[in-house]
Amino acid sequence: MNKKTVKTRSLLTCLLTFGQVCSRSVEQMRASFCFCLIAALSVVGLNSACGQGVFENVDVNEFTKLASDTNIVVLDVRTASEFAEGHLERAINIDYQQSDFMEKAKATLPLDKKIAVYCRSGRRSAGAAGKLGEEGYKLVNLKGGIIAWKEANMPVTKE
Repeated sequence: MNKKTVKTRSLLTCLLTFGQVCSRSVEQMRASFCFCLIAALSVVGLNSACGQGVFENVDVNEFTKLASDTNIVVLDVRTASEFAEGHLERAINIDYQQSDFMEKAKATLPLDKKIAVYCRSGRRSAGAAGKLGEEGYKLVNLKGGIIAWKEANMPVTKE
């Protein structure tokens, strides 16, 4: 059974369940409705936050392999002050929160190389990856950001 079939069956089951729940409490109805909404969005492919369909999320172990590959560009999308506190070796800093983020990214990042992107917790980098992915970049996002990286006792540099 493929993913689309599973999602469609889940949606149908959800809708039937929602009909049965209507006679229950408001909280149960709310929970069932939210589940149905998520299932429906999943069926039509709209459950990817921030354009997530155009990039992959990886854990620290996988990101370590990528970051050590000199053919992959390491991109830190935190602020300059966060970057100065410590960053991954070879990382390029382009602040995602700046209005000229896309302009700087397009001027700096090669389209023909994979980009390994991270931020503090993974949220900004997911947003950046979504935007860059829509422009044709190949991206991998560090799940949990530099917080997860440091928790795994991975090295950072201030140079």
